[in-house]
Amino acid sequence: MKRVPWTFFLISLCINAAGQRNADYGIFGGVSSYLGDINPSKLMYSPLPAGGVLYRYNFHPRQALRANIFFGGLRARDSDFNNSFQINRNSSFSGSVGELAVQYEFNFLPYTTQGRLWDFTPYFAAGMGVVYLNTRTTELQLATFQPVVPFSVGFKANIHKNMGLEVEYGFRKTFYDNFDGLKDIVAPSDDGLIHNNDWYSFAGIVLTWK
Repeated sequence: MKRVPWTFFLISLCINAAGQRNADYGIFGGVSSYLGDINPSKLMYSPLPAGGVLYRYNFHPRQALRANIFFGGLRARDSDFNNSFQINRNSSFSGSVGELAVQYEFNFLPYTTQGRLWDFTPYFAAGMGVVYLNTRTTELQLATFQPVVPFSVGFKANIHKNMGLEVEYGFRKTFYDNFDGLKDIVAPSDDGLIHNNDWYSFAGIVLTWK
């Protein structure tokens, strides 16, 4: 009977070790940017530094589930655009975002961090999360928690034993139309998810290891 606790202990170690072989840890560094009423079309407009960490569980060479915590800055000014409407409006804002999200990740090619050197694959990820928005406009200080839908595309490759390097660009669909201090001019009955133009994005490099 004295051997039973040790048996369970050794089994738990083996299970934990097997699970860790499928886990990646990563550090993200890059930029964040804003897309909305002030900036309706420029994808990398006025980027600010961003960073974060992620944890990925690879349950298949083509499929994984990941959780990430990203932080970044946002800013925009009407004076950056050459049209009379924005010049007359002269709105601006600046602030930061903090995001906690979970995404399903699909690799277009079989991939594992413990694979051969320079194994690579493009990938796509999507999921759900929550974002803390803290922005200041010319008139207001705004702070709120809001749901967010993250979409990401990227490219990953093995660069060393148990290490990978990824390049990623991700859009974030928000359900809040006021973190830039401007709401879309629509009928109250139509206000909501469809007419929300406020998005943000992260672009950068992720270093992962097992």
